[in-house]
Parts: sequence; structure tokens; C-alpha cells
Amino acid sequence: MSNFNFDVITLFPKAFELIKNSGVITRALEKNLIDLNLHDLREFGEGSYRQVDDKPYGGGAGMVLKPEPIFNAHESISKFPKSKTLLMTPQGKVLKQKDLVRWSTLDQIIIICGQYEGFDERVRSLADEEISLGDYVLSGGEIPAISIINGLTRLLPGTLGDPDSLVDESHNSYLLEYPHYTRPLIFREMKVPDVLVSGNHKEIKLWRNQKSFERTLERRNDLISNENYKKSPKSKRINKESNLLMEFRIGNGYDIHRLVEGRNLIIGGITLQHPENLGLDGHSDADVLIHSIMDSLLGAISLGDIGKFFPPTEEKWKNADSLFLLSKVIELIRKEGWEVNNIDSVIVAERPKIKPHVEAMKKNISEILHIDENLIGIKATTNEQLGPEGREEGISCHSVALLVKK
Repeated sequence: MSNFNFDVITLFPKAFELIKNSGVITRALEKNLIDLNLHDLREFGEGSYRQVDDKPYGGGAGMVLKPEPIFNAHESISKFPKSKTLLMTPQGKVLKQKDLVRWSTLDQIIIICGQYEGFDERVRSLADEEISLGDYVLSGGEIPAISIINGLTRLLPGTLGDPDSLVDESHNSYLLEYPHYTRPLIFREMKVPDVLVSGNHKEIKLWRNQKSFERTLERRNDLISNENYKKSPKSKRINKESNLLMEFRIGNGYDIHRLVEGRNLIIGGITLQHPENLGLDGHSDADVLIHSIMDSLLGAISLGDIGKFFPPTEEKWKNADSLFLLSKVIELIRKEGWEVNNIDSVIVAERPKIKPHVEAMKKNISEILHIDENLIGIKATTNEQLGPEGREEGISCHSVALLVKK
């Protein structure tokens, strides 16, 4: 007994001769992995002319397949315990790889090939599922049937020489497959990517994952937003790997310090004069602007906050210049393979006036980050005497940073 049975009801059984002589199907037939049975619908036709079609009620162009021959053909087929009947019709659900995987667990697929202008509506009662190859119309259901037989047979154990070849194929993980290359190394000035001949399997895997992701975004981004992709068992791993492939990361930072007597008021590396001679309290110089920028940079690549790297419990950071701390953070960011694209910050303070000092602050930050001053946004606002900033109990700052992969 064969492992898997295909029974096809068709008006054109000769259309399937080609499939019997194709590599995958031929091997499966020879190994007795599948059994392909063709049921000529004409043999179940009515009268001496074996009539299988008729004019539609209500008029209209073309002929419609009659229900009796199809029902008789379907009833003549021995059904296996795990069997499904598929009806090939342009009104059906578009075929997906997941459908082939799902059907590969059955014992039998019965395929009814439509023809002409269609079939009597009552034929639909025979089908477990109605299937289409896409949003277009063919002259018959034979080509879709061949596609299903081929695609499903490839999934059956023992059909392919290397079963691992199925793993990375397009649509298996809702991503398109990565590019392939073989010899020669250079062909008509087109060179094989260096990473593929490097021998570094970790880098090759990362490159292939990246190319799969990029190719899907470029050609079929609907697959990535598809709910099936989001729910697929592999999606979590793909999402984790795609995070490594992302070209941009965004981080948010926030800091607030209390206004007290006997401390300098330093913001953006500039010493300001508060009308009440107040300054910002903190272990370092308490520069809220620079602190929020550092937190946004670290947060963009999930490295935590400045407290993790410059803990207030360590004496060496007491009264530390925050611009110096920022230089250490940017070294870490670049070591991780990222550059700052731009920064936007909002300082919340009632007094003193911040705006006259913005350009000097931007210059200080620009020199540390080595980016153009035009890529640094600094705005100032009051809290309309609301909250700790409005009551002049403290000054806060919010920052957003955009990082780009080097």
C-alpha cells in the first residue's frame, strides 16, 4: 500500500502524464510513497455520448459541468480514514504552503477539476475545501491539481534526498528564501558575496537571515504583516534575529533633579544662573539634559540606563562632568555597531531662561557625539507653575534618540 493517495477527477487525464515523468513525482511513485489515480470524468458521463456538461439554467455563455457525473465519479473512489476532497475553483481560498503542510498528514486527497464555465453549484457539497492558485482564471482545474500534487509530494518523508532542504524554503517561515550562488565565483563581472566563501558559518547564517528578511520586505511585505506570520511558531525566533538586522533603533530618556541651594546649575554642559541661586542636586553634576540623552542612547539598544554604568554609590562619579560620561556612552554605542542619527530633547523649567543658551548646549553635545549641530534638537518649556518643575522644585528633561546601524 502507498503512503499517500491522490485521486483526481478530470476531463483531461492526459494532462497528468507530464507530472508522472518529473523528478520528484517519479521518485515518489517508484518508491511507492504516493499513488496517483486518475478518474476520467467522461467515463461517468450520461448516454451514448457520455455527456458531462449542459447549458446553464437562466441562460448565459458557455457550458456547465453536470452534477451526476462528478457525484458518480466521487462515489466510485474508495475513501481512506484520513481523506479530504478539494475542489479546484477560482472562487476558492488561495493556496498557501501551510495548506500543503496540513494536508501532508492525511492518507488521501481527492481533487475535483472544474472545467468550462464552471460546475453545477451542488458539486460544492462534495468538497471539504475549495482551492484556487490565485486571483486569475484558468481553462480548467488540472494545472492547480498538478501544483498541489507536486507541492504536497515534496513534503512527504523520503521524497527528497535531503529533507533539510525544505526548512529554509520560501513561505515555510512566512519569509522568502535567501539568494543562492554556485560556481564560478565571478560571472560576467557579478561576484559571489564574500561572506559565502568566508567559511564563517555564523556570519553566513546571519547574512542569509538578513537577505530573507530584506527580500520579503522588498517583494512581499504582506507576508510579514500577515496574521499567520505573527502567530507562526517560528515568528519569535525570526523577530529575535530580525532585531539584529534592523537598521534603525529609537530610544527614550528622562531625567529630573531637585533644585537646591549650594549647587551649580549645569545644563548641556553650560553653567546657568538661577534667580534664586539654586542648582541641581545629584551625585554627578546633575546635568538633566545630558543624562536624558544618555538614557535615550542606552535605551535604544536595550543596555539599561546611566545608573547601571555610573552608579551613584561609586565615589569616582561624584561631581563627574556629564559631558565626560556622555563620551563614554557614545564609545559603548559605537562599539555595539551603532551611530547617532539625530537627537531631540525638551527641557522643562520655570527659570532660568533656557533658550539663550541652546546653541552653546548643542555645540557641546555635537563635539562629544561627532554629529552636526543641526541633528540635535533642544527645546525648552515651562510647566505653567504645575508639578515639581512649575513649583521650581526641580528641572526635568525628555530626550529621544535615533540610532542607525553602521
